[in-house]
Amino acid sequence: MKLKNIKSLGILLLTAMIWGFAFVAQRVGAEHVGAFTFNGIRFALGAASLIPVIMIFEKKEKEAVVHSKKMKQTLFVGLVAGIVLFVASWLQQWGIEVTGSAGKGGFITGLYTVLVPLFGILLGKKTGLNVWIGAVFAVVGLFLLCITDKWQLSIGDGILLIGSVFWAIHILVIDGFGNRIYSLRFACTQFVVCAVFSLVCAFVFECISLGSIKPAVVPILYGGLMSVGVAYTCQIIGQKNADPTFASIILSTESMFAAIGGAIILHETMTANGYWGCALIFIGIILSQITLKPRKN
Repeated sequence: MKLKNIKSLGILLLTAMIWGFAFVAQRVGAEHVGAFTFNGIRFALGAASLIPVIMIFEKKEKEAVVHSKKMKQTLFVGLVAGIVLFVASWLQQWGIEVTGSAGKGGFITGLYTVLVPLFGILLGKKTGLNVWIGAVFAVVGLFLLCITDKWQLSIGDGILLIGSVFWAIHILVIDGFGNRIYSLRFACTQFVVCAVFSLVCAFVFECISLGSIKPAVVPILYGGLMSVGVAYTCQIIGQKNADPTFASIILSTESMFAAIGGAIILHETMTANGYWGCALIFIGIILSQITLKPRKN
């Protein structure tokens, strides 16, 4: 393996780890502030942290000249994606608050990687055999992880599952426009939109006080600066010299790091079925991203 590929592996693993441990931060933050408050401050910090990144990358890549048409497209897609991100992140944070589990939140949210190619069928995209096999593993894993002895899906798990649907929609919105937008400016725009919607809802539906925000400062800072600013920058750098499939598989370990973080930091535990469910979901996520090619004679 070439040195630059090894560096990419390390950077992408770091990205997945930061994202995975963000579920721990969300779990701790949920004990002190509401979902809207947490996300509002978190994404506002995230958007602010990307401003210097935008300046550095655009100067380095000589993209200082901004085309008005492409910029309008970027702002429009950022608005749409930001609204979807607002719903997805709210459901995720709310679901983690209800379930009280960072590990479970990571694995159920990770199902969006299986849902994206399945939803792509509705848009006329071809779906390979690997996706269907991965979906079967994921569904069985979800059953083992979430269904209780009474054959019921808990409210918190249901919220997280609906959230994974919106994460899949979010990916499809971005995928639909591809290179027709400024990626970093788009990211900053969607984070601003998400922050504004979240803060408005926080003032309307939640009781905000400095006393409740103070103990949640560290989780919010981690979620905003590390999970958004640092991790997003690492993703861009890491994917430059990495195969797309390789990169997506490495980034999928986010759910694994969420479970590890939950176990080590929060001392979370699961039933035997829960651990088997996580394993099957993880296998399903990986399979959904590996293209199975027919053997040549």
